[in-house]
Amino acid sequence: MNYQTFEPHADLKSIVKCYWTLEVSAQKDVQRQLIIPDGCVEMIFILGEDVKRFTSADDFLLQPRQMVLGQITEAFYVQPLGYVSSFAVRFYPYGFAGLVSEPIINLANKETPIAQLLGEESASALTREITEAPDTQTRIEVVEAFLLEKLTRQATIDSIVKETIDTIFLTKGNAAINTILKDDLSKRRQLERKFSRQIGISPKQLGKVIRLQSVLKMLLDEQSESLTDIAYENDYFDQAHFIKDFKEFTGTTPSAFLEDDKMKLSSLFYKKN
Repeated sequence: MNYQTFEPHADLKSIVKCYWTLEVSAQKDVQRQLIIPDGCVEMIFILGEDVKRFTSADDFLLQPRQMVLGQITEAFYVQPLGYVSSFAVRFYPYGFAGLVSEPIINLANKETPIAQLLGEESASALTREITEAPDTQTRIEVVEAFLLEKLTRQATIDSIVKETIDTIFLTKGNAAINTILKDDLSKRRQLERKFSRQIGISPKQLGKVIRLQSVLKMLLDEQSESLTDIAYENDYFDQAHFIKDFKEFTGTTPSAFLEDDKMKLSSLFYKKN
């Protein structure tokens, strides 16, 4: 697997976390790979063969070749049908809301064709330029020109949402929402509504996903801490609480995650995230 990330232009760093590419040679008997939540929204262009997305143990659908993957709260499996080549934009949780009129909650836990969100004409032009580009740098230039033009015509993200997300990231998901809002229940209700529309998941769910990121990075960096140490360092009440949350988002235990070949892709994403 060849996975690379690229920094965005300075004018886009507030909404774009990175651009990424993934290339994998065609193989026989390719294993399914588990995709787990990361708190971000992705705009993905499949340049290689189609990719299956499993909806159950046996049922699957083909992912749209140009899509937006909204916030996910449940892990799912994918399996390529051959050569893998993808180019994608990874948005911060609040980064995509300013580009579309669709409430972001409508994108959660599914792939939405970009034509449905951006319009057929705009999506076709962008797809053509991305597909015909000779290299990654050109693709980045194409998508950045598109994003910068879009952003000049869109309202900025609500400050209460951005400040809350910034605090969640700063504390690695450990900040209690009541603490952030100083126990103002009216602000909490307002924040929940804004998160639903602009982020696609609740503040509490996002906090749990960001805390999971911190845990995964510690596991994948092969630090010497025991699982108990990792649990307490990330403010879990105890190891049982830590394992329960971990299984909620990954479907497996921390120890099994490190040993399962089906986690190779997620491990790669998180190690370089």
